[in-house]
Amino acid sequence: MLAAVLAVFLTSAVQAGEYLRIGVLKFGTVNWELDTIKAHKFDEENGVSIDVRFFAGEDATNVALMAGDIDVIVSDWLWVSRQRSAGEDLSFVPYSTSVGAMMVAGDSPIKSLADLKGRKIGVAGGPLDKSWLFIQGLARDKFSLDLMGSNDIVYGAPPLLAEKARQGELDAVLNFWHFCARLEADGFRRLVSANEAAKALGTAGDVSAIGYIFHEKWAQSHPRAIEGFLKASGEAKALLKRSDEEWLRLAPVIRAEGRALSVLRDRYREGIPSRSIDEEEADAARLYAVLAKLGGARLVGPAETLAPGTFWRASE
Repeated sequence: MLAAVLAVFLTSAVQAGEYLRIGVLKFGTVNWELDTIKAHKFDEENGVSIDVRFFAGEDATNVALMAGDIDVIVSDWLWVSRQRSAGEDLSFVPYSTSVGAMMVAGDSPIKSLADLKGRKIGVAGGPLDKSWLFIQGLARDKFSLDLMGSNDIVYGAPPLLAEKARQGELDAVLNFWHFCARLEADGFRRLVSANEAAKALGTAGDVSAIGYIFHEKWAQSHPRAIEGFLKASGEAKALLKRSDEEWLRLAPVIRAEGRALSVLRDRYREGIPSRSIDEEEADAARLYAVLAKLGGARLVGPAETLAPGTFWRASE
């Protein structure tokens, strides 16, 4: 009897050690993957129990991670690099290369960035948004065009700007990738994506815009938890890449159907990372230098280069 009780206790202790708390935005696209993980029990199959906790904004998830209230969040490598330069031990695992794009109406006379001069442009994410800086850099280098100086720029929330674009109040709009996909389903077209701009500015491929972020010390002390979670993530991505039926199951979560669901599916699949960590990190370092030039210390902080260790390597 004692042996049986002890076995149960030890089993419970092991299971408790493979518990992972992830903080995400309530209506963020990461929920599509997490929902897939839970629906198919990929977490359980990989020996980890994932507790999904919802937050109202990205700043709230950042604070919760730094306070130790959650173990994993989703954000970008630039924030991780800034934190590491300040002495924190955060690390980044690529999640998606999907990024925003400059969108115009299907019948718009605008054919290239050069045609944007003097136009009214909506920009989601604010003046220091990375996609906006990349596109400004491309416009400057290729067309000698100062988008900030020659245009009426309107900053705003992504859904508001998308609606203003539909109503014809904007000549072009730079929005987050999933809002761009919904606009595309409504007949808009992509003028240029942030990935295209980044490649023109020196990257060898598409760089993951966002990723899973966690404390290095936590991952090192919970190797089975982080390994199980990342394996579950990979299995969910593989299913979402190959199965159209899975997207139909997710339709109520995504809140899309028909052409909108199809475009969101295709753009999501395009954003599934396929490169090595070394390739991702090398291009992120190149982009860091570009961002330091375009956004200055307000964006990247005092460090001149990408902080070592920004990208997680399980063996380190």
